[in-house]
Amino acid sequence: MSLLLVSHVLCPYVQRAAIVLAEKDVPYERHYVDLANKPEWFLSISPLGKTPVLLVNNDPIFESAVICEYLEETLPRPMHPQEPLHRAQHRAWMEFGTAVLNAIGAFYVAPDAESLEQKRKDLRTKFTQLEEELGDGPYFAGTHFCLVDAVFGPVFRYFDVFDAIADFGIFAERPKVQAWRRALTGRPSVIAAVGADYPAQLEKFLLARRSELSRLILARRATLTTPSNP
Repeated sequence: MSLLLVSHVLCPYVQRAAIVLAEKDVPYERHYVDLANKPEWFLSISPLGKTPVLLVNNDPIFESAVICEYLEETLPRPMHPQEPLHRAQHRAWMEFGTAVLNAIGAFYVAPDAESLEQKRKDLRTKFTQLEEELGDGPYFAGTHFCLVDAVFGPVFRYFDVFDAIADFGIFAERPKVQAWRRALTGRPSVIAAVGADYPAQLEKFLLARRSELSRLILARRATLTTPSNP
């Protein structure tokens, strides 16, 4: 079976698929596209014009959740629970992960300080819900790395960059979430899902939003480049 993952360098949904492919330990290739200048061949295989697209023997599958479920159904090393109820619950929390990504998007485009604070509170609320759901770890469902973990690996990656901008305190007093974040950050499949230049690429993307977060990035840079008084 030939697998080609059509990708974008920053897309968290691409990262989900890349993490699952790595956990399944199957060979695949990646091809990157510029979503600001989409080629015709890409639009012909991605009806929504979005990444990821997985080409299976040149047959396209689009939408990350569908791709992950296909890989789970067709490849060894199961990541979903065996029991149907638990499997359905995991799928629900995967959808919750998409809601968290949407909240992150609202956070980084917030136009002013007041809006940014509101979006920060929204994120804290979502991670409070996760704190209440998590068990002893290190992963979402204990010691077994599952598809929910593959969804949240890219979620936490955003905060590696956000934390370098300012202390937003989104995970404060949420020890289970913090431990889960550390476990996912150190997972080889999560690390390998992006290139080494991801932080710089994401910061460039955030600056282009011309948002309150963009202003904070520029303020931090100014502080770092201002010479200290003798």
